[in-house]
Amino acid sequence: MVTYSKLNSAMSSSPLDSTTRLPQRYKTFSCKVQYQLVLTAIRKLQECGFYWGAITGKEANALLSSESVGTFLVRDSSDNRHFFTLSVRTASDTKNLRIQCDAVSFFLQTDAKSAHAVPHFDCVLQLVHHYMSHGKAAGNGRCGGGNSYYIYSGSAKIPLELVRPLSSSLSTLQHLCRKTVNGHLDMSSKSEQLPHTLKEFLQEYDAPI
Repeated sequence: MVTYSKLNSAMSSSPLDSTTRLPQRYKTFSCKVQYQLVLTAIRKLQECGFYWGAITGKEANALLSSESVGTFLVRDSSDNRHFFTLSVRTASDTKNLRIQCDAVSFFLQTDAKSAHAVPHFDCVLQLVHHYMSHGKAAGNGRCGGGNSYYIYSGSAKIPLELVRPLSSSLSTLQHLCRKTVNGHLDMSSKSEQLPHTLKEFLQEYDAPI
């Protein structure tokens, strides 16, 4: 396991947005780059509508217990060696997957039984969207079973299905419109055609979920 060094005085004095504060449990970081990575992740998570903050695994299980398979949420990790956890309802019960974080990326916790490399992302929301899209592609027959991702729990091998986020708050109409645009616009080729203010608004939250 990675042991994070304490945030030094240089990082402690870094300016924070007036509306964004790191929860007290986030006390240690490996470097300033990781600190900025996590801070940006929290800003986006606070807008996504399915970030439940510092709830426990037991509380996440209670929230998801009556939901359909594939319902999920993101919360703060109860393990102070990690920042976030992805809790998802499976056919058997709720599984809690640690979202690992190195200096430049987020990725799901690896398992020795898995034969596939775990993809890395610079954003928690992009990580979630990847696994949602991957599941949809597999369900439509566009992806071979050998490329599926699995949760290994004891002797069980459970497909990782992310279908629907469990909302923690109501989204504004502006945010709903932004998610829709993000899901249909190729920003790399068409962003220059947008007014500067709108382009900035979309860049602040660049995920379609």
